[in-house]
Amino acid sequence: MSHTVDDTRARRTVFILVLAQAFLGAQMPMIFTIGGLAGQSLAPNVCLATLPISLIVVGSMLAATPLSAVMQKYGRRTGFLVGAAGGAAGGAIGAYGLYLGSFPVFLLGSLLTGIYMSAQGFYRFAAADTASEAFRPKAISYVMAGGLASAIIGPQLVKVTSDAMVIPFLGSYLGVITINVVGAALFLFIDIPKPAPPTADTPRGRSRWELITTPRIAVAVICAMVSYALMNLVMTSTPLAVVGCGFEQNAAADVVTAHVLAMFVPSFFTGHLIARFGVERIVATGLVILAGAGAVGLQGVELENFFVALVLLGVGWNFGFIGATTMLAGAHEPHERGRMQGLNDLIVFGGVTVASLASGGLMNCSGGDAVTGWTSVNLAMAPFLMLAGGALIWLVLRPEEIRQ
Repeated sequence: MSHTVDDTRARRTVFILVLAQAFLGAQMPMIFTIGGLAGQSLAPNVCLATLPISLIVVGSMLAATPLSAVMQKYGRRTGFLVGAAGGAAGGAIGAYGLYLGSFPVFLLGSLLTGIYMSAQGFYRFAAADTASEAFRPKAISYVMAGGLASAIIGPQLVKVTSDAMVIPFLGSYLGVITINVVGAALFLFIDIPKPAPPTADTPRGRSRWELITTPRIAVAVICAMVSYALMNLVMTSTPLAVVGCGFEQNAAADVVTAHVLAMFVPSFFTGHLIARFGVERIVATGLVILAGAGAVGLQGVELENFFVALVLLGVGWNFGFIGATTMLAGAHEPHERGRMQGLNDLIVFGGVTVASLASGGLMNCSGGDAVTGWTSVNLAMAPFLMLAGGALIWLVLRPEEIRQ
C-alpha cells in the first residue's frame, strides 16, 4: 500500500514538473538560439560571441550548491521559485543590455539566467524524491520528456519575437521575463515534503570527498559531465556555424528545434530502456551516439549535415545524461541528497562552462572561416568521449560487490 501511495504522489509531482519543463524550459532553447548571435552583435571581439551563453553556464555552476542547500532546508518549491526569479531577472537585465547596446550589462543578465538553468537541472532529482525504486528511472525520463514542448515552443518564439522590435532580439528577452513570471505559479502546486530537520540521531552520511570517490558516483558524474558538456560545446556553436556557412537565421532556429526535439523525444522510452537493459548499457549507447554526431559534423556543412549531427547530438545527450542521472540517484542516501546533488551539478556545469567558453573560441578563432571552426568544434569531442567511455568500462569491469 505504501508503494502505491508513494508512486501516486510521485506521478502527481512528475506531472507538475513536466509542465514546468515544457513551459519554463522554453526559455533555454530561445536563449541558446539567439544568445551567440546577440553576443556577436554586441561583443568588441567576435571570439567573445558565445561568452553570454558561457556565463549562463557559469551562473548555473555557481548557483548549484547554494540552490541545493536551499532545497535541502526549505524544500524544492522554494528553490524552484528562486530559479524562476533568477530567470526573470536575467531576462530583464539582458533586455536592458540590448537596449543600451552594452555587452557588459548583457553578460550580467546571462549570468543571472544561470540561476534558472541550475534550478531546472534539479527538476530531474525532484522527480525521484518520492518515487519508488522501480518508478525512479521512468519519473526522471518523463520529466526530461517535458522538454519536448519547450523544443517546439522556444525556437518558434524566437522566430516571432527576435525581430518584433527595432532592436534585434529585444522582444525575445521580454518574452523570457513573461515565461518566468507566469510559469512560477506551477510550483505552488508541487507536493514534495521538505526534508526533516537534522537531529542528533540523523545519519550524517558520507563527506563530499567520500561521495565523489565512490566508484559508481564518480563514473556517473563523469558521464553526466561529458554528455552535457559535449552537447553544449556543439549546440552553442551551431547557430554561428549555420549562419556562417551561408544559411538564414531561421534555418539555424530549425536546426536547434530538431536538436532539442531529439534531446527530449527519447525520454518517453529512455526510462523503460534503462529498466530493461541496465543503466550502464544505455549510458554507453549515448556516448557512441555522441561520437556519431561528431563524425557526421565532420562530413560536411550542408544543411542536412547540421540537421543529422544535431539530432544525433540530442539523442546521445538524452541517453548519456538521463542514464548518468539515474545511476547517481540510486547511489546516495536521502540524507546525502543536498550534499551530493549540489556537488554533482557543480562539477557537471563546471565542465559545461569550459565547453561553452571553448566553443566560441574554437568556432570563431581557430581558423579563417566557419567551416574550419566547425571542424575544430567536432574534433574537440574525441578526448572527452574517450574519458567517459574509459571510466564506464572501468566501472563495468570491476567486481559487482565493489562497484558501489
